[in-house]
Amino acid sequence: MSQTATTAPASAPPGGPRRSAAVRGMALATTATAVWSGNFVIAEGMSHTVPPVQLAFWRWTIALLAVLPLALRPLRREWPVLRRHLGFVSLAALLGVTLFNTLIYVAGQSSPATNLGLIAAASPLVIVLASRVLWREPMGAARWAGSALALAGIAVLVTKGSADVLLGLRFSAGDGWMTVAMLVFAGYSLLLRRKPEGISSLTLLLATFGLGTVFLAPAYAVDLAVHGTFPVDGGTAGALLYVGVASSAVAYFAWNKAIALVGAARAGIVYYLQPAFVAVLAYLVLGTPVNAPQAVSMLLVISGVALAARRRTGS
Repeated sequence: MSQTATTAPASAPPGGPRRSAAVRGMALATTATAVWSGNFVIAEGMSHTVPPVQLAFWRWTIALLAVLPLALRPLRREWPVLRRHLGFVSLAALLGVTLFNTLIYVAGQSSPATNLGLIAAASPLVIVLASRVLWREPMGAARWAGSALALAGIAVLVTKGSADVLLGLRFSAGDGWMTVAMLVFAGYSLLLRRKPEGISSLTLLLATFGLGTVFLAPAYAVDLAVHGTFPVDGGTAGALLYVGVASSAVAYFAWNKAIALVGAARAGIVYYLQPAFVAVLAYLVLGTPVNAPQAVSMLLVISGVALAARRRTGS
């Protein structure tokens, strides 16, 4: 980015390259969030068909095969750097690959997709607060106000606009697992900020997918011995291809790149859109109607994200 700024024409508006990077970063974060929304629907839909650990294992196996042709050459070139930072890559693989999505599939055994999306939407707050504490990342009034507006939208969605619903909320074991998954995802996103120089996005994807699958293999072997294999039909194959290619290779590449461009805190704000995307997807795929509280919630969340994502002049 510094090279682009140096070679930009003198007539270019100040901050032009930065603004372009910010737009691309937010677009990539939005793409990843939208694609991941389908993952919550699949977690619920496959809960009685494919055991969670087996679903996670085959997801990452497919993702690894999808990324391998594109990333093998960069991996060979960057292998010395990758080897020096094996600890960082291993931790990223454990958090982002082995644990995060496996926990989502475990949570889907006893929690509906809407609950999963709502709990996941709390991760931006964790990311923003941790960024502030760890790296003194400036927040600004717009980001705080936008976060508050997005949280208000999520509250409207959870309670359906009724205080009685809020008082009567009940949480299942799946909600607890999803809370752990949300914290793991926040940790993974924060870790990406420390990605070592010399490791490209494709190399990081291939390395984390490979190591994460290896870490998951012992649990997969035990699960296979206990539950046996699952039946494969058109629906199961389609779901595995979606989570393996779209939710893994495409979405993780977009998310990692977004964090590299705009930082974990700013990219994390977009994750507030998760419940809105899940609601829209449920309407399009399952025919679940969108009610008035959901419409109000989406408006609040989208407005909050737009406000929080604004970049201060000169920043």
